[in-house]
Amino acid sequence: MCRYTAEVGPEDNSSEDAVWMGSETVSSSLKTKMPLSRRNYLKSLLLQIGQSLVEQEAQRLEREKQSYVDENCPSLSVPHSVQELQELCRKLHKEIDLVDEERYDLEIKVTKSDKEIDGLKIKLQELNGRFQKPVLRKVRMSADAMLAALLGSKHKVSMDLRGNLRQVKKATKEEEKHATDWRKNLEDKAGMDGRKRMFEMEA
Repeated sequence: MCRYTAEVGPEDNSSEDAVWMGSETVSSSLKTKMPLSRRNYLKSLLLQIGQSLVEQEAQRLEREKQSYVDENCPSLSVPHSVQELQELCRKLHKEIDLVDEERYDLEIKVTKSDKEIDGLKIKLQELNGRFQKPVLRKVRMSADAMLAALLGSKHKVSMDLRGNLRQVKKATKEEEKHATDWRKNLEDKAGMDGRKRMFEMEA
């Protein structure tokens, strides 16, 4: 936990110090009690501290970069004679050839590693069965065609799904309607015999 302490300006008490805890957030109760001028002052103080830290980090990186350059890149000594210059050129050409050989070897290793990685990826896909599924289209097939596709062309099976069904013939009964004489009905219903007949029919 980092703690920063700074002296308060002349607008506040000179004996007080502004303390900021970087890893803690100010609670809502403190925000309501703290005046606006105090909050603005603390915000500006935080910005100043952050700016100084960024500058220090940039200076540190610059020093590290300069030290690395001084260690790996010695100062250039220019020869004064032609022979010394030719010798320097030969030396530089030899170093260039060595660097090219190393670069070529590294490229071969990288390509070989890439091929091995691709092969392992393919094996992993085969083990997991994660192939890209083709787009399936709806096809109307009969039962015989479906069995032929499943069993192959060697097995010839004919499947008649309607052959085992029981055929039921529905006989239509036509009700015959006879035309009756209404006078005869009246004569049958009239008298005691007619009432007796009606009573027997209801019973």
